[in-house]
Amino acid sequence: MRKRGRVDSNQRQLVKELRSIGCSVAITSQLGSGFPDIVVGYRGVNYLLEIKDPDKPPSQRKLTTDEIEFQDKWKGQYAVIHTLEEFMTIL
Repeated sequence: MRKRGRVDSNQRQLVKELRSIGCSVAITSQLGSGFPDIVVGYRGVNYLLEIKDPDKPPSQRKLTTDEIEFQDKWKGQYAVIHTLEEFMTIL
């Protein structure tokens, strides 16, 4: 059974910031089952990004079991970010 994903409180602002620098963003958090929260396209490259809220304590920022499983099995790019600055370091 598919588990619906939860949306971190900083997702809306982060998506807004990504779009302001020219990224296209598909919000995929509703897919659940460990799939990353957003897919970002920038300069011809796609990025699968799991968003975690930096304002939460570390224990609440851990990946879920489904997220860990997805990360372990995924053969392409995947990153966990908290801020726009973290995305910029991936670029």
